Amino acid sequence: MKGSLAIVGLGPGLLDYMTPCAMKAIAKAEYVLGHSTYLKPLIPLLEGKQVISSTMGKEVDRARQAIDLARTHHVAIVSGGDAGVYGMASIVLEVLEHDGADIPVEIVPGITAANAAASRLGSPLSGDFAVISLSDLLTPLEVIEARLDAVFTLGIPVVLYNPKSRGRPHNLALAVSLARKHLKPETPVGIVRNALREDEATRVTTLGEIETIMDKIDMHTAVIIGGAESRIWRRGDDVKGIITPRGYHKKYVY
Repeated sequence: MKGSLAIVGLGPGLLDYMTPCAMKAIAKAEYVLGHSTYLKPLIPLLEGKQVISSTMGKEVDRARQAIDLARTHHVAIVSGGDAGVYGMASIVLEVLEHDGADIPVEIVPGITAANAAASRLGSPLSGDFAVISLSDLLTPLEVIEARLDAVFTLGIPVVLYNPKSRGRPHNLALAVSLARKHLKPETPVGIVRNALREDEATRVTTLGEIETIMDKIDMHTAVIIGGAESRIWRRGDDVKGIITPRGYHKKYVY
């Protein structure tokens, strides 16, 4: 029997935000592998399947196991958000490359945290933007610092993934200090925790006042620091989110 392997991006977590293609990949699979956090919302889809759950730090083992099973079975290995954006696609493909197995592979895209968070803030990412993870588990902090310093000079919005954990509480403060070198204090900052999930929380502040809500930021949060043209979107006195103009106002009258 010839097997297959699907590397599936699940999106934010709720089934409503999974793509139909992701649903089909899960339905086809005989084995479904993933981190326990990402498997939990899939319980209604997993009846009759072999489910293999593992924890953080076991990504290489998970990839090897998925490839071994996919030689003779239909396998789905799942990843939060988009599998190709800080997800499982790269490690699975690297292990498969070293293995040399001839297994059909499909990468199924999903809504990543930048898209999910932006949708709750209005239109903060309407043009060019950058995404940088503040986790230094796989990338040295000095490399992250150099990338942040470079990208903030461009004046485009920057999305920060993995902004703060108990083990590295100071990386976010470093990112904020670098942003302040190049951006004005009134630059809007959007903070979305658990975007598009049941316990979602959204806040809008400025680069000059972000310290007032630093305690609300953790590993489940995406932080969007606006660019040079970004502004707070208001309806009357109510703050609704962030708008980053795409440039239509320079060409059209509206």
